[in-house]
Amino acid sequence: MLTDRTQCDRPLVDVVVAAVDAGARAVVLREKDLPDDERAGLGAELRAVLDPVGGLLVHAGTTARPAGSAGTDAVHLAAADPFPDPRPALVGRSCHSAAELAQARCEGCDWAFLSPVFPTASKPGYGPALGVEGFARLQVLGPPAYALGGVGPGDVAGLLAAGARGVAVMGAVMRDPAAVPQYLAALRT
Repeated sequence: MLTDRTQCDRPLVDVVVAAVDAGARAVVLREKDLPDDERAGLGAELRAVLDPVGGLLVHAGTTARPAGSAGTDAVHLAAADPFPDPRPALVGRSCHSAAELAQARCEGCDWAFLSPVFPTASKPGYGPALGVEGFARLQVLGPPAYALGGVGPGDVAGLLAAGARGVAVMGAVMRDPAAVPQYLAALRT
């Protein structure tokens, strides 16, 4: 899941706790508008939630990894972000086109979030929705792709059949972390 505290009806850490309690095991910390020290503090709080369950905290953006901070071994880049040097252990990239997927593959990214798959208020301005067919056509061009953008639990089976490694969700879980078990059940079938 990706974070967006503006969509939460309670503090973000409380939403993440509820989502992790419901089975989520990977969190992409976005919140890029926060000052570095606040974002680092939030990252430490989320790591404390994820570590006991063996979860993964991924920091979004190239400036997301404060110097000398422990446990910042996974980074998710925006489509236009420069590739980090030195390379973190895990690197993902947001992609919206064939060219961006090809770039992510050439860089050796471990995953791509391909979006928007369906119309969503969370990802305006990234072009028309790909749909399942568009996702299937593009996902083969890059690293393992996760479907993002307006994906509901009922969409998961079709996206997996279209080649998705999994799904990435923001809004639905930020608004109601009780949705996590529905997504997990769809991923298991």
